[in-house]
Amino acid sequence: MKTISIKNAFLTAAMALGLLSTVAVAQTTAKVKNIVIVHGAFADGSGFKSVFDILTKQGYNVSVVQNPLTSLKDDVDAANRIIDKQDGPVILVGHSWGGSVITQAGNNPKVVGLVYIAAFAPNSGENTLQWASSLPPAPENGILAPDANGVIYFDKAKFHAGFCADSSPELAAFMYASQGPIFGRCFMDKIETAAYLTKPAYGIVATEDKAINPDIERNMYKNGKFFYVTEVKGSHTIFISQPAKVSAVIVKAANGSK
Repeated sequence: MKTISIKNAFLTAAMALGLLSTVAVAQTTAKVKNIVIVHGAFADGSGFKSVFDILTKQGYNVSVVQNPLTSLKDDVDAANRIIDKQDGPVILVGHSWGGSVITQAGNNPKVVGLVYIAAFAPNSGENTLQWASSLPPAPENGILAPDANGVIYFDKAKFHAGFCADSSPELAAFMYASQGPIFGRCFMDKIETAAYLTKPAYGIVATEDKAINPDIERNMYKNGKFFYVTEVKGSHTIFISQPAKVSAVIVKAANGSK
């Protein structure tokens, strides 16, 4: 009888552990409803209108951060202000320079997953500039040197071909006129702790990107062992030209699927 009791005790313990494991899996794979998007340099949050429309129609609560583009800390603080307002877990999305921002801001405990859209993803202790300069730029790349105030703009003559080649000339002209210039110091600021080292991260490579060499994107996305990488044909602003495909990756992240 004593042997049977011990055996029963082990079975009971095993069942309890199995139940806890099932609950844990259910909690981590439950659909996340809050999406926070961080734009990059030479752009602003309005470019995500089509992605916003697609996701909100599917029931997601979408917020778009307007970065000051003045330093990594300033932009991370701006992202955290929006993240902290959410009523539950968050999928944090970043485009271009916004990838560096979410790499740091993603350490916010409300963030449960990250999505990188043609984005920088420096590792802990790294900065954006070392990755931006790790391979030769495309001839169409029009990122100018900092001006007298330390601010960087994208060259008007190259903006359409180098930033948003798959958008209409009319839209490109407006995007250039409304571009968000960025302080050069942003690219020098180092990541303290890369959130993707401990949280699931999804990377989108824009295969026709002229602002960031697509191979740089591929190389950076190898930093995180949790990355699930999708390649999408399009320019640096694929969230404008391919909103359905970009939204689909965000939904995968929200569902915790590959």
